[in-house]
Formats: sequence, structure tokens, C-alpha cells
Amino acid sequence: MDMTSTSTSSKLDRMLTMEMARVVEAAAVAAARERGQGDEKRADQVAVDAMRRELNNLPISGRIVIGEGERDEAPMLYIGEEVGSGGPEVDIALDPLEGTTICAKNQPNSLAVIAIAGRGNLLYAPDVYMEKIAIGPGYPEGTIDIDASPTDNLHAVARAKGCKVSEISTCVMDRSRHTELIAEIRKCGAAIRLIGDGDVAGIIHTTEPEETGIDLYMGIGGAPEGVLAAAALRCTGGQMQGRLILDTEEKEQRAARMGVTDPGKAYIMEEMASGDVLFAATGVTDGNMLKGVKFGRNGIMTHTVVMRSSSGTVRWINGLHSSTEKF
Repeated sequence: MDMTSTSTSSKLDRMLTMEMARVVEAAAVAAARERGQGDEKRADQVAVDAMRRELNNLPISGRIVIGEGERDEAPMLYIGEEVGSGGPEVDIALDPLEGTTICAKNQPNSLAVIAIAGRGNLLYAPDVYMEKIAIGPGYPEGTIDIDASPTDNLHAVARAKGCKVSEISTCVMDRSRHTELIAEIRKCGAAIRLIGDGDVAGIIHTTEPEETGIDLYMGIGGAPEGVLAAAALRCTGGQMQGRLILDTEEKEQRAARMGVTDPGKAYIMEEMASGDVLFAATGVTDGNMLKGVKFGRNGIMTHTVVMRSSSGTVRWINGLHSSTEKF
């Protein structure tokens, strides 16, 4: 490792807990104040504002590679925006409010999410759809294959786990585009957990199947969310593959401007998030892995997870913040 990489890694290590946790906590608390209000845009905007403010306090020279959209579409935290107060050059993938609809309806598994890696180590993905498949840790390399059928993947996971297909649970977003996928999974006899939104959480849930009941994730969701999920899996172990869906000339051109030279490429997890990766998430609403923000008489309670790929460290942080603390 060269001296630049060592320096960046050392400084990233110092950000591992409080600084990164603070960023996602601030976004989560801001969004939590909008839970159940039915206003997705308002909830998203306050989360964006809070996350941007905290990012600009970090001692980094950060570049957003996965954000709220491209510059013409997003006033803040757009792809290419520079954040931080100066320091090691890093790339940032973020979703200040993963599951805007979930938050607006006060349903489970809404999160504030961020991933940080050295410059050039996160896939610079356009805001398009991505086909995805993911499993958690403990499986032989190559267990899943994005080019195989859902049936073949289900049987492969069952064989690797040493169980029947009927004992495998698959997470799929409840969308009309998944009608055939859902039918095939059910025909195989596997269980399905349908989610309305929030596929970052859906993929992360594969890392702890004993807690979440989810072994496998399949389906089509956002490419930005795919990169964030890949960052989390890099830290916790697991396998993931993704392929950008560039079904129009305009999307292919956008992808090309971001450096995508092979529109049909199937990316493995390490190509979406490489090097030393940090990941953090705070629950906005209660979920399978993270509790939502609680506004109590004695302060504001948050539940956060912070992960690092190089060490495999996973830290769970239960925060109690003063009600007067500015978020």
C-alpha cells in the first residue's frame, strides 16, 4: 500500500464511529420529525439538509458519487458535489432518507445511509434501475449468478445452506415488474418477503438471516441503492451482483459520461465498492435490524450501525441526545 493509501485509511479509521454516526443520526432525526405526515418530499428535504450540514463538518475532501440525483435534478447532495472541510480525498455514496414513502407512512425499515471510500473506489452509477441479487456471508464464492434463473439460484442457495428450497426466504420489492419473478419463486416453494420500498435495507437484511428471516434478495431497484448495499455487504461479508438497466439511448449516454464502457456488464460486489469502505446507517422508523428514532422525555434516542470492510468491524451505537442538541 502506498503512503497516500495508508494516510487515507488511517484518517478514515478515525472517522469510523462518532463522525460518521453523527452524519446519519442528524439525517435520521430530521426525517423522523416528519414520520407519518404523508409528505415524502418534505421528509427527504429535511434529511438532505441535515446530512449536508454534517458532511461539511467532516475533515475530508469528499465527492458525492451516489446522491440525490444529477446536478440539474438535485439542488443539494447531487452527483459530483464537493463536501467536507478539507482532508483525505474520498468518494461518498449516500441516501439521506432510504424509503421516503416508508417514512411518510411511518412504516418499518426507513433509514439514513452513507458509505465512504477512497477516491475512485465506489461505482459512479447513474440514477437508473439495476438488476440485483445478493446473499449474506458464509456461502462459497459463486453461489449466486445474476445470469442464472431464479430457480437455479434458489436451488444453489439451498444446497449451500444445506436445506430445502422451501426453507429459503427471498426478499423482493412489491412491484409489477416483478410479477414473473414472484411467480417463479412461489412455484419453487420458497417463501417471499415482499417489501414496498427500501431495497438497501432489504439487501442488508441478508447479512443476518437468523434475525431478519431473509436469505436471498432478488429483483430490480435503483442503481444508487445497489452501490450503497454493496458497500454494506463488503463490510459484513456476503455476495452481490448487479447490472445496470440501460434500456434507452439517453440512459446509455448518461452512463457513458460517468465512465461506464460496457452497458451490459454484470458487476460483482467488489467492483461496486472496493478498497477500504466505511458504511453507516441510522434507523428512522423501527425495522428488522435498526430501531427508529425515539423522542423521549429525557432526550432523543437513535440506533446506528457503523461498519468497516478492512477490519470487518461492526459497531452498534445506541445514542441518547439532548433535546436541545441541534440536528
